[in-house]
Amino acid sequence: MKSKAFLPLVFVALVAAIPACKKSGFLDQTVTTSLTEQTTFTDSSNAMDFLNSIYSNIGFATDPKRFTDLSTYYAGLESACDEAEGPGASSSNGFIQFATGSINSGSAPSDAWNICYTQIRAVNQFLKHMPVIPFNQALKTQVTAEARFLRAWYYAMLMQHYGGVPLIGDTIYASATGIDVKRNAYGSCVKYVLSECDSAAAQLPVSWSGSQYGRVSKAACLALKARVLLFAASPLFNNGGMSGGDAGLDTVVAYPDNDPTRWQQASDAARAVIALGSYSLYVDSSSHPGSPGYGFQELFTQRYNNEYILCHMMGNNKYLESIWDVPSRGGSQGPHPYQDLLDSFPMSNGLDITDPASGYDPNNPYQNRDPRLGYTFIHDSTLRTTFASNQPSPVLLYINTNMDPAQPASGDAVYRGTPTGLYIFKMIDPSIINNGLADASRVLPLIRYAEVLLDFAEATNEAVGPTNEVFQAVEAIRQRAGLRPYQLPTTLDQAGMRSVIRRERRLELAFEGFRFFDVRRWLIAEQTDNIMLHGMEVDRGATVVYKPFNVRKHNFTKAMYLWPIPLSELAKAPSLIQNPGY
Repeated sequence: MKSKAFLPLVFVALVAAIPACKKSGFLDQTVTTSLTEQTTFTDSSNAMDFLNSIYSNIGFATDPKRFTDLSTYYAGLESACDEAEGPGASSSNGFIQFATGSINSGSAPSDAWNICYTQIRAVNQFLKHMPVIPFNQALKTQVTAEARFLRAWYYAMLMQHYGGVPLIGDTIYASATGIDVKRNAYGSCVKYVLSECDSAAAQLPVSWSGSQYGRVSKAACLALKARVLLFAASPLFNNGGMSGGDAGLDTVVAYPDNDPTRWQQASDAARAVIALGSYSLYVDSSSHPGSPGYGFQELFTQRYNNEYILCHMMGNNKYLESIWDVPSRGGSQGPHPYQDLLDSFPMSNGLDITDPASGYDPNNPYQNRDPRLGYTFIHDSTLRTTFASNQPSPVLLYINTNMDPAQPASGDAVYRGTPTGLYIFKMIDPSIINNGLADASRVLPLIRYAEVLLDFAEATNEAVGPTNEVFQAVEAIRQRAGLRPYQLPTTLDQAGMRSVIRRERRLELAFEGFRFFDVRRWLIAEQTDNIMLHGMEVDRGATVVYKPFNVRKHNFTKAMYLWPIPLSELAKAPSLIQNPGY
């Protein structure tokens, strides 16, 4: 049988897979003509372009434009969980299927399977031809390590989606090859990825700079290990996971047992990244002294910073402004945050808004909140740069109840520009608008140091409890965020610290693709994704009234803890076993 995921790649298409926008650095756009296998790998420039093209898809899984519909609207995993309401709500797009609980093996997006195996095969081709590529030995050693990491990266993404998957080694399947692959045990996949990361890390520098910034480093290898081991220790991938005791699935979708030492392994892996001493949280306490936690916003506008361990390189762009910003600034082709996520941000003193001692005022709901709230959401009266004057002005998202009947205050307002009354602000450059001339220099984060600290805190807390190091890691995140006080109650036990860490992940990593997978690996998606989610209407007449309203009831079934193997792949490889519930 033939499997599309393993068919030969057309070399022109692979090299051209580098995004068309102008690059800066090692992903500079190249002009190619007709390339053959010989001309690709016997020419040093073409061979390097081939490797660089494998980099071009490393961010697809968490990309804000992962789910598209004829360039009409865009969404990422935030719209497939409890973070945001996706655009085009009546469509049958993948994120809508996850939100409504209607996902199945025939309709589920197959991009994870197809893109990952296409790139894994490309790595195998690159490594096969290494002897004839005219690189010096030092460069051969370096790019071999980069390629092995990229192969491990794509396998790690497959495992997040599906559990255990077929490990094809160095095999390069041809179009005429009959393929009847089987899924390897989840534990075997973990071991393979860890081994590839170790081999790559031994040959790579801790970090890169200059034109090589964005390439895989030793730190990226160690951080991927920490992420993979964190998933491997999590409830979804232990005790047979979702197999329901099925002997054919219990080792494929998870470990059949529950070894508590897996948490310690994850802790040790994250500690190894921290011990490098080359990365830190990006803090800016001077350029905007009146804006606590400003480094959290500025971080995402900085192409080069000391927090990004691995990023998806991009040329100058308005990538996020075009989909997340308000319509009056040329955006809003993308999703809109739920009020439920905004409400999970505490007050600036760290207390929940439901705590009577917090100081929360429902008539001034955005006052004295966790500074990350203002850097994450555009809410009514958020200051945004305007096209006409390039000066900040308040975004008007309210309903004007002085009119009869009441009318949205602007094209940006609730029920007109946004179905939830909110927009995503995180990672948007506050000085850039889509309908302006300037571009942002951003790149998209894939692994940043804040994640590593949270990985370390979670794994260590689960392994041995809330040690001083756990407190220090979480408090570093809270301190950079601008919480005052940022210190946690010293009386927290393991369960209490677990709750704190999970919330910090939700707030700190919002809209970066983590929430979708976190609630699954923790086995809590049946609670978080089986609820009514809300928006906020601001009625402004003689008085200002904040009124939550229903937006969408999300539905979740146990099958949705893992993605279904695409039905088309099951037809091509009968020995593949489908995931439980599909």
